[in-house]
Amino acid sequence: MTLHIVLVHPEIPQNTGNIVRTCAALGATLHLVEPLGFSIADRYLKRAGLDYWHLASVQIHQSLDEALADAPPRSIFLASARGNRSHVSPHYTDPCWIVFGPESTGLSDDILECFPGQVVRIPMRGGARSLNLSNAVAVFAYEVFRQCGFDGLNTVREAVTEGESG
Repeated sequence: MTLHIVLVHPEIPQNTGNIVRTCAALGATLHLVEPLGFSIADRYLKRAGLDYWHLASVQIHQSLDEALADAPPRSIFLASARGNRSHVSPHYTDPCWIVFGPESTGLSDDILECFPGQVVRIPMRGGARSLNLSNAVAVFAYEVFRQCGFDGLNTVREAVTEGESG
């Protein structure tokens, strides 16, 4: 499975660092759309990504159009609390692109209107506005891989370091 996570104007470095770690664990590509609310050199961003940066594929784009230039339109899904369908309802195809908005506002109506049938949400109880961005990315990403039988991922625990047991 080829998964692309697109963050439009991310604002919080720790969220993006956590998302780097999730993308590294899955082999997904992370696309960051400028402007960013932090510097890529931010220590909080680096700390949250821990030692996964060398495993991550991160691309920076000047616009959402640039980030999605290679994406087949039917493979693009927009994550929004304003979506009418659950994140488990689409059949995700390879490649898959999931677009997330800024932490404070989410995706704009202009962006949501570009893909009206492809706006999906994570179900949650009334009164809850949304999940933390890094948690939402993980929920979506693992659903995509679940639908594909976790293609390309180890489903049996393997020792991470030599001599580890358990």
